[in-house]
Amino acid sequence: QIQLVESGGGLVQDGDSLRLSCVGSGRSFSGYAMGWFRQAPGKEREYVAAINSMGHRPDLADFVKGRFTISRDNSKNTVYLQMNNLKPEDTAVYYCASTMNPFAVTIAQGDVDWWGNGTLVTVSS
Repeated sequence: QIQLVESGGGLVQDGDSLRLSCVGSGRSFSGYAMGWFRQAPGKEREYVAAINSMGHRPDLADFVKGRFTISRDNSKNTVYLQMNNLKPEDTAVYYCASTMNPFAVTIAQGDVDWWGNGTLVTVSS
């Protein structure tokens, strides 16, 4: 139903900022809640952020509150993750995710309907 393509990852230093983008193609992007997950080497995939279909209820995992912001622009079929004050422990592959539930303000892994292929963020010490 939808294809998700992430971009914006790269190699940065401790304290730097990056903005990740996820562009959705297919039908009814604006009807889906969107989110971000990440997976560090040797670690489990973990929830980072989500935003409902209208962009009204952004939600962040506790460990990124105050540093990361999620937003979306439905006119561009795009969801963003602004990451400030990056730390080495943020190093991971970041995955865009979508659920067909338009009202979801947080997304469990089991509720994800579509995944992007990920973009790598590496933060050096």
